[in-house]
Amino acid sequence: MNDYDALRDYLKKQKLPEFVLTFQQIEEIIDAPLPRAAQRASWWETLRSPQEKMPQREACLAGGYIATRSPNGNTVRFKKMKPR
Repeated sequence: MNDYDALRDYLKKQKLPEFVLTFQQIEEIIDAPLPRAAQRASWWETLRSPQEKMPQREACLAGGYIATRSPNGNTVRFKKMKPR
């Protein structure tokens, strides 16, 4: 089980097309602190460098959402992906 499986499972249960979670809420979901790198927008960018596999990005995609860190650096916006 990877650290972000709980986030993936949480996202799969969501019905909203778009919502925001604070870093604290995400840490509660995964039951662990986020790494310092989570402060960087690039750490969350789901569509950036798809060849670079990162567990948090994979969890968001598997959960059906695209993640983007908010400009304030304290929250992450999750937007439901369009079905293919």
